[in-house]
Amino acid sequence: EVQLVESGGGLVQAGGSLRLSCAASGFTFDDYAIGWFRQAPGKDVEDVACISSKGGPTKYFDSVKGRFTISSDNAKSTLYLQMNSLKPEDTAVYLCAAGKGFSCPIYYYGMDVRGKGTLVTVSS
Repeated sequence: EVQLVESGGGLVQAGGSLRLSCAASGFTFDDYAIGWFRQAPGKDVEDVACISSKGGPTKYFDSVKGRFTISSDNAKSTLYLQMNSLKPEDTAVYLCAAGKGFSCPIYYYGMDVRGKGTLVTVSS
């Protein structure tokens, strides 16, 4: 079964850190561009960061540059998002999504597989 499963979310105070994971199964991880997105209550899905397929370039979106780091472990078929200096406006459900052969940036609704998300809440 092709799937992505996110984990690592939780409640953290402003200025704190969290590390999210996205475990992939059922497909060849390196063949896919894979990215993190987020959706705050009442808002649309927003891009966060992306890694292109076949070790291609990464991309960070302005709202998280300098604070978040995306990485992957191909041997474990897992994507990570290290989030530092968290702000209340980072509160959202964080989702990962993957598309075969794409390069960043990627369009969330156009991806081949999408996870269900993990909730991050940042208190002030």
